Amino acid sequence: MIVLNLLCDRGHHFEGWFASGEAFRDQSHRHLVHCPQCQTSAVSQLPSAPHVKRGTTDLALPEKTAAMVAGPAMTPLHQALATMARKAENVGERFPEEARRIHYDEAPARTIRGVATADETRELLEEGIFVLPAPVPPEGELH
Repeated sequence: MIVLNLLCDRGHHFEGWFASGEAFRDQSHRHLVHCPQCQTSAVSQLPSAPHVKRGTTDLALPEKTAAMVAGPAMTPLHQALATMARKAENVGERFPEEARRIHYDEAPARTIRGVATADETRELLEEGIFVLPAPVPPEGELH
């Protein structure tokens, strides 16, 4: 999954999530990509800095991750995620267990947040359980 910076012909900037650059080009060519503000399909990709993995071929995650964390200078996407995080039930260290229970219909469907190790997060993603990893700030650095 990649996130692309996009621009419509009316000057609206927005992000789009695609399986690959080729998937964006294919969908754009078929006029399936639309600006969320004006609905035009005249959309182009802006230059983006690629994410470069260093040293290992494994998914590089921080030692501890959280479902969602808000921060300063947020984009509309970040603001939406922050709002969702505030409304999510905090299950703390039980996050991996509770995410599985929800995924396998053993617990009521709801939005949760909590903490998981990098290995636990990787395992959830490999099981097809959608989680949004975010770094946990060091103790005492919460605002």
